[in-house]
Amino acid sequence: MKYRRLGQTNIEVSAICMGGWAISTKDFFWDEQAREDSIKATHAALDAGVNFFDTAPAYGDGDSEEILGEVLGPRRKEVVLTTKIGPKDLSPERIRECCETSLRRLKTDYIDLYQVHWPNAELPIEPMYEALQGLKAAGKIRAIGVSNFGVSYLSELLRIGQVESNQLPYSLLWRVLEHEVGPMCVENDIGVLCYSPLCQGLLTGKFTTADEVPEKRARTRLFSGDRSLSRHGEPGCEAEVFIAVDEIRKIVAEIGHSMGTVALAWLLHQPGVVSVVAGARNGRQATENARAADLDLDTDVVRRLSRVTEKVKTIVGKNMDTWDGISRMERIDRPHLPDLGRLSQQEAKRLLPGTAPKRVGAASIGKPSRK
Repeated sequence: MKYRRLGQTNIEVSAICMGGWAISTKDFFWDEQAREDSIKATHAALDAGVNFFDTAPAYGDGDSEEILGEVLGPRRKEVVLTTKIGPKDLSPERIRECCETSLRRLKTDYIDLYQVHWPNAELPIEPMYEALQGLKAAGKIRAIGVSNFGVSYLSELLRIGQVESNQLPYSLLWRVLEHEVGPMCVENDIGVLCYSPLCQGLLTGKFTTADEVPEKRARTRLFSGDRSLSRHGEPGCEAEVFIAVDEIRKIVAEIGHSMGTVALAWLLHQPGVVSVVAGARNGRQATENARAADLDLDTDVVRRLSRVTEKVKTIVGKNMDTWDGISRMERIDRPHLPDLGRLSQQEAKRLLPGTAPKRVGAASIGKPSRK
């Protein structure tokens, strides 16, 4: 296992982070997840050298936090724990209350990295940030991070202070952050944490056609908006995705590693990436994920993998939101309107004719002062 520094802190985290969403036994997305398997997966990650564990109250209504607390509590000083605060809980009072709840579930008296799970257009950023700083001053958290913050929200935050990480969707099939927010994170010493690195299983090689993908996993903008559980209203790019998957399959066969391991390793060769948040539902998956940290890909292989996924990157465009046609990761011009991220593309266009999410370019924001 390899370790990297988190942002500007002195916290060293494993290059592979175990994602806690998949271990929840009470989450809609994951069918029939056994608690015993979740515990085994967590132990296997520890045995493989993983010291970084990510979770959130939203994962099974706290179930994921409780499982990690049960397993990691006796080994607390060996690990780096990160959890999140939901977008509806970003008032100062709720931030403090939710932090205490997470501490109790995790069986600890401090959280190493406390992340804002999603931005909230209804609430100002400054009081939120001050409340998080208060938790840090009180020793409840060691570092502040964000998740799903696009350029506009991150720009606002950097005018107030510094965060150590931004957790974003990033994979060979979802390279949107490379356009704008990724370079901005690099410029401001903000570590990128990659979630959905295997793109809901597409990059494990288990699916060979779009029709094989379960509906719960086919909700993203890579798939047709006609899918039963999708809400983005876009055509998707299913054919292009599976052409890319076939090309990736050929490349990984040449180098003798599994598609999943190579897909995770590719991310670790990208600028600004500190750790890849990879979920595991059992011990075998956790062990295989960890292997990616020690796989040094040849420069030519990295370039070939990027080249065969370039068309998908172009079609997806600059909207980083994997689920919605109008990004919830960027601030829009009319915050008094309903949550546009919850609407279909057609409904959003009806409400906002001729407008688009307003972004603040990374070039307009200088590095914050260092103190």
